[in-house]
Amino acid sequence: MRYKKTIATCSIATIISLVYQFYPNEIRTSKAGLEIIGNAEGCYRDPYKCPADVLTVGIGSTEAGGEPIVRNKTYTDKEIAERWVKDIKSAERCVNRWANGDNLPQGAFDAATSITFNVGCDRVKYSTLFKYGRQGNIKAMCNQFPRWVYANGKKLKGLEIRREKEKSLCLS
Repeated sequence: MRYKKTIATCSIATIISLVYQFYPNEIRTSKAGLEIIGNAEGCYRDPYKCPADVLTVGIGSTEAGGEPIVRNKTYTDKEIAERWVKDIKSAERCVNRWANGDNLPQGAFDAATSITFNVGCDRVKYSTLFKYGRQGNIKAMCNQFPRWVYANGKKLKGLEIRREKEKSLCLS
């Protein structure tokens, strides 16, 4: 008989409160933006392989940010919040550099940070979505989100839901 390992989960609300408690001035992304990212990614204390076969922990945190993931470790809420802040900051730097983030309204900035967190800077930096951001054409930028619903050539319902939330936040 084979047993599947249970992965310990954590609370998105708890992690967001820790972000505001310990890192209040380190990120620009609002609570609404963090909630979209957190709810779409989920929160896991134990490292696992995501659908793209990448080792992941916490709220979508991979080793791409340079921080190794310790296999067989159960991460604390504080460790998850710390990793997440680093990952959010990386996505925000991309938005600022490639989508004129400093001049985006808060909702558009949050949505751009969310999609960047999800797909990575290299995939969005030359995108039409970011091009419209650079031009200050916020409505056109926001209308690009529904195009980003495919992974490995397949349209995914979870991405459709996330992109609609990002689009709505972008237009707010």
